[in-house]
Amino acid sequence: MSQINSWAAMAPNEKLVPYKFDPGLLKADEIEIEVEYCGLCHSDISVIKNDWGLSQYPLVPGHEVVGRIVALGGDVLGFEIGERVGVGWNSESDMHCRQCLSGNHHLCPKVVPTIIGHKGGFADRIRAQWEWVFPLPENLDPSSAGPLMCGGITVFAPLVLNSVAPTDHVGVVGIGGLGHLAIKFAKAWGCEVTAFTHSAAKLEEARKLGADCAVSSVDGNAIRALAGKLDLLLVTVNVPLDWQALISTLAPNGRLHIVGAVLEPIPVAAFDLIMAQRTITGSPTGSPVMMAKMLEFAARHKILPTVEHFPMSKINDAIAHLLAGKARYRVVLDADFK
Repeated sequence: MSQINSWAAMAPNEKLVPYKFDPGLLKADEIEIEVEYCGLCHSDISVIKNDWGLSQYPLVPGHEVVGRIVALGGDVLGFEIGERVGVGWNSESDMHCRQCLSGNHHLCPKVVPTIIGHKGGFADRIRAQWEWVFPLPENLDPSSAGPLMCGGITVFAPLVLNSVAPTDHVGVVGIGGLGHLAIKFAKAWGCEVTAFTHSAAKLEEARKLGADCAVSSVDGNAIRALAGKLDLLLVTVNVPLDWQALISTLAPNGRLHIVGAVLEPIPVAAFDLIMAQRTITGSPTGSPVMMAKMLEFAARHKILPTVEHFPMSKINDAIAHLLAGKARYRVVLDADFK
């Protein structure tokens, strides 16, 4: 088996360098994909830096992959060589535990993230268990679709999990890589959408993305003016917020749903939940079936992330661009190994 060319971090906080590795024999349930495009996500940077204490080096990041199938394991069903597909945050699960058998493969206790204990998509090829490989709808631009595989499913799943109705009022905190997609999905879902951002410059951008209203997330008075209005408030950022003010925006039976990896504890007053029967929940990405639903919905409503492109050979420049807060709104790397 030929070696795979990639970009890898050899230790925390180091720049990525060219790295070749032997993937071994293709497993019977695996698909090998020639990478065309791969999104750059904040989670890639968190894993590169070992912020979560889970990283394994050498580490090949990249979990928003789009490419074409070049090899199929003997047990793979329903795929063809040359088919364009995507791979997201997860690449393998055990397929026999209660979570997998109930359709919640992403909650499998042995689920393998694409970039933790597995070589990711900043490479010329990637492998994944076939259940975690997703056909890309033909009317989705493959050069922009990669971030749907992580960012898209992350903000789409809460709409389904929380049984959001098209008559509901949805708030989105953070107008970045996740938040701008959340606005697009919630608006296409039929909801009234309120965006929260700390950046005055993004207030008008949020409206252009489809938000009916945009509010400063650092203006306590503006937030409290929305008291009791929101059926769902989706938090897409990973920084401390005025949690009491945000919880006050929830209607009776309202839900604060967290998808941003906030590392600090979130203080909650019990009566803020009890008296209006509010709940606080969170979710990772989604199951294979949820991913397929998301891609179908995105194709139907022509939802794609707003992206900027870098050649994969400029990966360190792309990371610096993202860390400087300059990305609008997702970065996609074009594989250029040849």
